[in-house]
Amino acid sequence: MQGFDGYHRPDGSVGVRNHLLVLSLGGLTSPTARRVGSLLGGAVTVAMPYGSGLLGEDRAVFVAALMRLPAHPNVGATVLIGDNPPLMEQVAAAAERTGKPCAAFTLDACGHDALTLTDRALRAGAALARQISGYRRTPAPLSALTVGLECGRSDPSSGLVANPLLGLVADRMVDAGGRAMIGETTEWLGAEHLLERRAATPAVAAAIHAAALRREQAAVAAGIDLTGNNPGPTNIAAGLSSIEEKSLGNIAKSGHRPIAGVLGYGQPPPRPGMWVMDAPAYAPESLTGFVMAGAQLLLFTTGVGNSYVSALAPTLKLSANPVTCAALGEQLDFDASSVFRGSEGPEPAADRLLAALLDTASGQATWGEVLGEGSEVVSRFGAAL
Repeated sequence: MQGFDGYHRPDGSVGVRNHLLVLSLGGLTSPTARRVGSLLGGAVTVAMPYGSGLLGEDRAVFVAALMRLPAHPNVGATVLIGDNPPLMEQVAAAAERTGKPCAAFTLDACGHDALTLTDRALRAGAALARQISGYRRTPAPLSALTVGLECGRSDPSSGLVANPLLGLVADRMVDAGGRAMIGETTEWLGAEHLLERRAATPAVAAAIHAAALRREQAAVAAGIDLTGNNPGPTNIAAGLSSIEEKSLGNIAKSGHRPIAGVLGYGQPPPRPGMWVMDAPAYAPESLTGFVMAGAQLLLFTTGVGNSYVSALAPTLKLSANPVTCAALGEQLDFDASSVFRGSEGPEPAADRLLAALLDTASGQATWGEVLGEGSEVVSRFGAAL
């Protein structure tokens, strides 16, 4: 049975990395968090750029991100830094419920002195980093994985080869009892009926249709012509002609299994299967949505090149474009150009890609990790007070 070596967490999840997370709960303490993170070897810093004044969906997503990031399987321990004591109390309590070590510091408790805050958080972070360095990997099954599937700066090779290759891997994961998900709702437009046909229930089909229609109506209401925006100038220059063509390529990442349901932005899939997330198409927001949903790993295809990756979830970048693969050897983790050329079949390539995914899950570094390309960006949906 296929599997990997990971970090078993108290809540039963399995991490593929053992990060110390330095998390700023708001913009006022983001510089302090970045300073602390930069001084702690191997720490991942996520600094929320906003805080008070958020309304409705924005407030709900903001709080959900603060709750879910410390609980992420790839996080071994968390240092929380903030300027809002009641919010800190709420987030720290949630972090402690994960059973993983956590330390929390507010600017208020440090006499509003950012240097005192830095000193206290740095010392606690150093102790936590040393503590979690003693954690060890142990075997875990493929079914323990949740994987997010993304595409960016696509070209015809994406829709013809690279994205269908992700679909084959997604099928293997679902068959093994794992979870996989796609997002980028505007890139269902013109192909949403194909997703609807695979819906597990009529209610899921209706939710897929409603999500796509809502994004389309939002674009129309804003006076946006999706041609020129999605596909964007880079996609068009690379050979994609319309949103429908791009969508057909995008949904190929979902494979062939039934669609179990539609997730809200950052919502964890409640059970194994293939899921779709109603989420923005822009990669930084999309990837963070998958991370908030608990994805330990991300597979990200590109046509002409896209170096962006998640900070918390190792992101395997792959392309089937022979020119791109030859040019971006230190950015692409998987070369699928052999399938594009016809010298390798899709099934053997999918076997290779799944093996690479499991190697990464067991600790092999991606180029994005080596080069420090990662970040996290939580979506915003409206105005703030």
